[in-house]
Amino acid sequence: MSIRIGIVGLGFGAEFIPIYQAHPSAELVAVCQRSQASLDECANRYSIPKRYTSYDEMLADPDIDAVHINTPIPMHGQQSIQALKAGKHVACTVPMATTVEECEEIVRLCESSGLKYMMMETVVYSREYLFMKELFDKGELGDIQFLKASHQQDMEGWPDYWPGLPPMHYATHCVGPILGIDQKDALSVSCLGSGRIRPELQKHYGSPYAIESCHIKLADSDVVGHVYRSLFDTARQYREGFEVYGSKKSVEWPLIEGEELVVHTAGKPEDEIPERVACPDYAHLLPDAIAPFTQAGVYNKDEEEHLSFIQGGGHGGSHPHLAHQFVNMLETGTQAYPGPRASANITCVGVLAHESAMNNGVEMALPEFSLGGDK
Repeated sequence: MSIRIGIVGLGFGAEFIPIYQAHPSAELVAVCQRSQASLDECANRYSIPKRYTSYDEMLADPDIDAVHINTPIPMHGQQSIQALKAGKHVACTVPMATTVEECEEIVRLCESSGLKYMMMETVVYSREYLFMKELFDKGELGDIQFLKASHQQDMEGWPDYWPGLPPMHYATHCVGPILGIDQKDALSVSCLGSGRIRPELQKHYGSPYAIESCHIKLADSDVVGHVYRSLFDTARQYREGFEVYGSKKSVEWPLIEGEELVVHTAGKPEDEIPERVACPDYAHLLPDAIAPFTQAGVYNKDEEEHLSFIQGGGHGGSHPHLAHQFVNMLETGTQAYPGPRASANITCVGVLAHESAMNNGVEMALPEFSLGGDK
């Protein structure tokens, strides 16, 4: 029996429509968008049978098993809570929520109801990350000694809630790989702000910093992670980057989009330690019907792609992996990563890191409900 899915939000969310339609175990039955014109245009293009301008009405539809939320960041927490209360499984684009309290409520609802939740974090299903994870799982990296990740993006001119957004409130793209490589919880964070954004940007959230830089203490580990974020008034090409330093091998994400990974191998002559490596694709992990989506977006070449997809370099071919992980989780009952507790841990790192930065780097403990992993 196919998993019947409804997509909420058709900007970035439209990327997933043909993937679900092609997936052998999924059925895309509905889409939801506030604008009737945009809704009809999208639903007609992809021949989607049900369309809603009301999220509440969509949640009341008994023919929908699960919703995939792709709405603006401030709506994620409440819309996930609404869906779980309506008896729907949830996939939600990042971050999970904007407050610790919303994260806690999502975890509580999942654990009390048995419903499934997955945060659709692109980086932990990108080909670059999957390459590093494979090396780690095979033991080729040796002992991990240090982890570092960054997400830098110029949000100048973006609409609505983006101007002045605290950098760490949208940190999952760099926190996710730090915690995901060895499936560790963050125990505490300490973060410092650096530089200043323009006064007209500061007034929206009261956040002054151009860059926020955070250290993460990991559970059951002597390894520390370091992440940094920038959104405004910092010159940098878009980069979602992750670096893992091991006792045998280390891998560094390219500094410039389109370049190759650099793998460092211990024990070689100094000039032979670094090697540029073309990252392989991981489409072989997917059903044949959706494997081609690792290489291209779903939009036609003469159509405008969503800006986040362009800036993110296609998110490393992650979209079909995310859709497959979600569908497979609902089909088999096996929790996909990141589930509710892991998603809360990843998201709360960012929320608490910004709070730490606003308090001169004070160390802040992650909440108990975000620890212990997902079952």
